[in-house]
Order: sequence, then structure tokens, then C-alpha cells
Amino acid sequence: MRKIPTLFRRNPDDMRFVLPEVHPDCQWVLDGEGVATRKYDGTCVMFDGERWWARREVKAGKNPPTGFVEVEHDANTGKTMGWEPAQQSAFWKHLAPAVDDRVFEPGTYELCGPKINGNPEGLDRHLLLGHARAEVIAVPRDFEGLRAAFTGFPHEGVVWHHPDGRMAKLKVRDFLRENLEADDYR
Repeated sequence: MRKIPTLFRRNPDDMRFVLPEVHPDCQWVLDGEGVATRKYDGTCVMFDGERWWARREVKAGKNPPTGFVEVEHDANTGKTMGWEPAQQSAFWKHLAPAVDDRVFEPGTYELCGPKINGNPEGLDRHLLLGHARAEVIAVPRDFEGLRAAFTGFPHEGVVWHHPDGRMAKLKVRDFLRENLEADDYR
């Protein structure tokens, strides 16, 4: 899975936050194309039809784990994104019971549950939520509308899916800032 671009450009003075400038690869969202789905807060895994893989980011200068499959390299940060066999990942102990003996279609899933990211989804057991079947939601498509909608938003964020396979994302925390005021973005 390639890294999904954030809908708006990041603030170069504080990369945790976005500016009211659309990322050039994401203009299609503001043009009304694609479908918005809720972004689940867990960790990404993939089933290729035979085995499970865990998303893995390898920092610059570090060796990838055994069996690592590179998907994308970020020349700016030196990080490499890809997949490692799930059985050797730190998440296997939570993934294995979520898989159990059920049948899964090939694709990507979000592993969520009590031991993943502090359990923001509030689950009582570990579950696999399919990205291809993510809940479709209605949200604005402009900066101010999204910032307002994300006040009190009950999910991690939104992922837009274009029919041609492109995606864009925006997280609630992309707007959060101490003493946030509307004029901070102008």
C-alpha cells in the first residue's frame, strides 16, 4: 500500500498541521470526484490470498526485516514503506485471533482492538475492518467546511476513494492546534 497523500499541503513551519492549500495530487476531491469513507484508527495489514502482511516503515539507515517487500521510498525522509510477513511483526499476536478460522478476501484491512493504538475504536476484541468496505460518510470538500466538520468528529478522519484507484486522506489531528483560531490559517 502506497502512502496516501494528505488532502491539503502540510505547513512547512509545523508539519503536523495543514494549510488551506490543496495538495496537487488531490484536487479531484475538491472537484467533487470520489467517495468519502471513514478512516479507521488501527494498523494496516494485507491478505494476499495466501498469507498476511503487516505494513512496515523502515527509517533511513535501518535494515529492513527479513522478507520485507518494498512498495515505496520517500527520498525526502529516507523512509521506505512496504510489507513484512505478519507472523514476524509485533501485531501478529493480535492479528492471529482476529483472523481465527474465518475466510477473508484478498485486500487491505485495518486491525483494530484493545491493544492497538490505545483502542480509539472502543472495541472489546481485535477485529479486521476491510478498507474496501469502509463506511461511506458525507463530509464537506473544502478546507473551512472540513475544519468545522472535524470539530467533535467521532472518527480518526476521512479517506476519499477515486474510481481510478487514487486516494486522499485527512485526519482530525491535521487541524488540531493549541488555541486554534480561524485567523491562524489566513
